[in-house]
Amino acid sequence: MAKGYWIAHVHVTDPEEYQKYVSGARAAFEAHGAVFLARGGQHTEAEGAQGRERHVVIEFPSYQAALDCYNSAEYQTARNFRAEAGAATIVLVEGA
Repeated sequence: MAKGYWIAHVHVTDPEEYQKYVSGARAAFEAHGAVFLARGGQHTEAEGAQGRERHVVIEFPSYQAALDCYNSAEYQTARNFRAEAGAATIVLVEGA
């Protein structure tokens, strides 16, 4: 079975509110087998620069697990904090 991934590009405008998102989303990530492959750190926007300073890649056991995590009540509650803390683009993708 192919793994699933979240690819996120984030611009944080309110670090305190963003920390509420991070804390709130933790349970959803743990429940769905998430493994963070990249989170913040050094990066280069080689093409199509979005001006976002935080880039995240999360691996899930399956594409369905990635979808289930995103749609879970725990994540959607935490997502509300992220929406107030900046701008994000998140893509869910099935692995090769």
